[in-house]
Amino acid sequence: MTSEIHFDGRVAVITGAGGGLGKTYALELARRGAHVVVNDLGGAADGSGKGSSMADQTVDEIRKAGGQAVASYDSVATPAGGEAIVRTALDRFGRVDIVINNAGILRDKSFAKLEPADLEIVLDVHLKGAFYVSQPAFRAMKDQSYGRFLFTASAAGIFGNFGQTNYGAAKMGLVGLSNVLAVEGAKNNIKSNVIAPIAKTRLTENLLGPMASNLEPTTVTPLACYLVSEACELSHEVFFVGLTPGWFAGKGKAVSLEDVRDHLGQIMDEKSYIVPKSIGDEMRVIAKDLMG
Repeated sequence: MTSEIHFDGRVAVITGAGGGLGKTYALELARRGAHVVVNDLGGAADGSGKGSSMADQTVDEIRKAGGQAVASYDSVATPAGGEAIVRTALDRFGRVDIVINNAGILRDKSFAKLEPADLEIVLDVHLKGAFYVSQPAFRAMKDQSYGRFLFTASAAGIFGNFGQTNYGAAKMGLVGLSNVLAVEGAKNNIKSNVIAPIAKTRLTENLLGPMASNLEPTTVTPLACYLVSEACELSHEVFFVGLTPGWFAGKGKAVSLEDVRDHLGQIMDEKSYIVPKSIGDEMRVIAKDLMG
């Protein structure tokens, strides 16, 4: 295929879009014609504080490149915040077609030392936050018989990772949430999928070590943006890294949404899959590809 994937006329809400993965999604969707609500509370990695500069910077970049975007500083962690984020899209652009639930924080502690407050705030941002944003968006999508959701899970939930009981539990909850939206949204052309990415962000940079330099957020962008495109008919899926041979463009090579679309058969091929028992098993597969 040679046709380019466009998002003309589509409106995307992206949480945590002030930096990291979310920012790359916002820039790419806007470059391809989407109108984007850039949501970011502007707080620290542990969820403390707030500010407008992160969302504003992403919006400024989009506008300078000729795109359309508006900032939202509302917290995803309350019903009112979720409603306000979606209302921003409806009031400014008239509809909402895409929701990428990307906002997240970390409060890592070993299970024996974890305080209730550290559990509650992580669940509030990751799991409840995705619920609070997605529910009003889902209602709007049903009315227009079109919608695309993308949720961000993590290998920390699927395999477990020391010190991340709160984070892992929240991330696995998102898989269940997405699966139900895929079922309930099917008759209204609403698709919902999950990615469990491995990328260098402010939440993961210290965990990835030497591998971080090879795992820039832009390596995740093509798949994530393809999954929220009109061209994507997949739903009820969870995408991991390193479980099957999949498709690898080659170290350092740029990948587009069209590359993802055109190699979807290889990406979805379940032959020669591995059954990893830890995050380390995934990372070893990735390292092998990156080393040639």
